[in-house]
Amino acid sequence: MTLSEFLLFALPAIFLTGLSKGGFGGALGGIAVPLLALAISPKQAAAVMLPILCLADVVGLRAYIGHWDKANLKVMMPGALIGIALGTLTFGMLDERLIGLLMGAIAVGFVLLGLVNRNDKPRPLQRGRGVMLSSIAGFTSFVAHAGGPPIMMHLLPQQLDKLRYVATINLFFLMTNAVKLIPYAALGQFSRENLLLSLTLAPIVPFGVWAGLWLHKRIDHAWFYRIARIGMLVAGLQLIHKHL
Repeated sequence: MTLSEFLLFALPAIFLTGLSKGGFGGALGGIAVPLLALAISPKQAAAVMLPILCLADVVGLRAYIGHWDKANLKVMMPGALIGIALGTLTFGMLDERLIGLLMGAIAVGFVLLGLVNRNDKPRPLQRGRGVMLSSIAGFTSFVAHAGGPPIMMHLLPQQLDKLRYVATINLFFLMTNAVKLIPYAALGQFSRENLLLSLTLAPIVPFGVWAGLWLHKRIDHAWFYRIARIGMLVAGLQLIHKHL
């Protein structure tokens, strides 16, 4: 694959990551790795994306400091650590084809989840359900940086106000991604080539975050999520087709 072909997938993936962190609480975060995995191997895509995600977490959180929901985070973080540990233990057992199919299935599954999601009355925080879904999020986040869907399944039924919802998700993934740096380094994921790719793509992040903050106040969320789901569905189906 030529450099121009790689950038065709990489640039929108990085921009959408910043956009998601800037204003939409992870709604677009699941698109990035499937898009990048169409250009390079799924394992390399995950390795290249982690430093970029950490940068996007730090830049994107500035507008939401102090607005997160502490009660939810106390439930979510222990679950995330369980999932990360499971991902670390099983990472060497998952081959490139399986990881690619997993990424595609997560993306498609998220879209299908959105189709059946209904606007019920707000539900209270459920600790057991929260730990379970956060554990799944920690695992899928470790393997494919696709922890958004399980966390959205946990938070959306509570119908938190928009600011608290985005702030809670952003802080959760800032801490989760920071923890993931340790096992990723231990597993040899941060090769010179991968770090160079991360460094090359990193300058796109602030532009995406700024665009997310700008759009957060101006675009109708219902339509934005519909467009996001279409993009995720296309990327997911392409990954499944590529790795079958």
